[in-house]
Parts: sequence; structure tokens; C-alpha cells
Amino acid sequence: MKIHIEETTEFNSAEILEIYKLNNWSSVQKPELLINGLKNSHCLIIASCENKIVGLGNAISDGHLVVYFPHLLVHPGYQGNGIGKLILNKLKEKYDGFHQQMLTADDKAIDFYTKNGFKKAGKTQSMWIYEGNDH
Repeated sequence: MKIHIEETTEFNSAEILEIYKLNNWSSVQKPELLINGLKNSHCLIIASCENKIVGLGNAISDGHLVVYFPHLLVHPGYQGNGIGKLILNKLKEKYDGFHQQMLTADDKAIDFYTKNGFKKAGKTQSMWIYEGNDH
């Protein structure tokens, strides 16, 4: 399986929404906001296989000091093939040297991010105002 990884804001919205839907992410219920948010990310990484989008990850950043990685999703039919790691490595490479590289993880994602160099941030606690119900 040949996976192509690229930074882009050009993508097939239907394919992106399908990945969010298949992963049960509540943001798919606001498709226009989701697509606009991805297109306006500081960085968007798309993974494709045979011209089909199979994964994505994005970053929100001040461009100098702090970066936050809010979304990393892989199509369920392609999970377990290292695609998430490829996307995350591309993001980490772009933001190498930033003072803070942050994300929020739960459930199975915690082990994934721990294996990829992230650790619990001291005594900090994630906090949010959240309209979703998928956590």
C-alpha cells in the first residue's frame, strides 16, 4: 500500500466528511464549519492512497512558539497501517523546535500519542466548553 502525505488545503470535502463520520466525530454534524476550519488551519496534512483520502491531521499555531494538534483521523478501513504515525511525524517535523506542542487525547488515542513522544503535561488538566457528545 503506497501512502502519499502532503500539506495542502485542497481536498475533496465529501471524502473528509466521510472519515469524520466513520470515526464518529461530532464535528461532522457541522460540515460547513468543519471544512472551513480545516481549510483555515495553520497546517493541514492529508494522507491518500490511490487518490482516495485515507487520513488527515491539522495544526493551529501562532507560527512561532505554540502549536496545537486538534484533529488526527484515519479512515477505519486503513487504520493499523501506520498512516496516523506518518501524519503525526509530518506535523512534528513542521513544528520541530516549538516551545509547546500540545494536543488533547482520550481513550485509545492516549497510547498512540504516548508511543509517539507525547506525555501528560505535569499537573495540567484539559478543560473545555464543548458542544459534542463523543467523549
